Amino acid sequence: MRQYSADLTPPWKKPKPVPEVAADAGLVVEELSTGFCGAVIRCEKTAEGPTVTLEDRFGKHRVFPMAPRGFLLEGRTVTLVRPATGAAAPPVRPSRTASGSVAVPGARARVARAGRIYVEGRHDAELVERVWGDDLRIEGVVVEYLEGIDDLPAIVAEFRPGPDARLGVLVDHLVPGSKESRIAAEISTADALVVGHPYIDVWEAVKPSSVGIAAWPRVPRGQDWKTGVCRALGWPENTGAAWQRILGSVRSYRDLEPELLGRVEELIDFVTE
Repeated sequence: MRQYSADLTPPWKKPKPVPEVAADAGLVVEELSTGFCGAVIRCEKTAEGPTVTLEDRFGKHRVFPMAPRGFLLEGRTVTLVRPATGAAAPPVRPSRTASGSVAVPGARARVARAGRIYVEGRHDAELVERVWGDDLRIEGVVVEYLEGIDDLPAIVAEFRPGPDARLGVLVDHLVPGSKESRIAAEISTADALVVGHPYIDVWEAVKPSSVGIAAWPRVPRGQDWKTGVCRALGWPENTGAAWQRILGSVRSYRDLEPELLGRVEELIDFVTE
């Protein structure tokens, strides 16, 4: 008598086998149930089963069970297993982006979110791209620049920020009593965040030592600040060329002042929350 298999599921309906990948230190994966993306820091054996600790681009650690089909690796579902040695290699520092975040090799840019980050000018946008560009593409955050701070209320009114479309704004020279601070107070809501740095222009947010100067010069009131800087430093009075010189000196977050670093990270967190 012919024997029939008890499993009558057609082959095309059966789940495809998922590859097992060793959770070596530094491997970058995404946990499926939470979307948390990070590099493997260590593996541990617990009473509930093996776990893996991931570190995200902000240095935050989270521990996950090494469940079957529980992770994405370069877009593919995988099952993480303990390395052949029985434990992950000693913790190593994964490769980093210019912002100091964990690099995700081969990661594709996420489809752009509805939320946006606005900065005050083209130089601001280019500096943010230089340092945070890789992070922004992975997070699907678009950065646009304003023609002027006076246009901000109209832009916010047209954008109509909400819980699913948050708006973050980075403003130059955001100090108490300034025009910028008054406009910021006018448009700030639960879904629209305005932050700023204290510098007259984003040029000053680049560390003088990175540019090769002792300090940013003081420019008398009434003079165009950028032109005055060029004069004081003995540079040709070509602000476009001066900016390219400054931007070219920026290789990572280490070349920027903390007052700018913290504000940009705050905006990225806000629009991706």
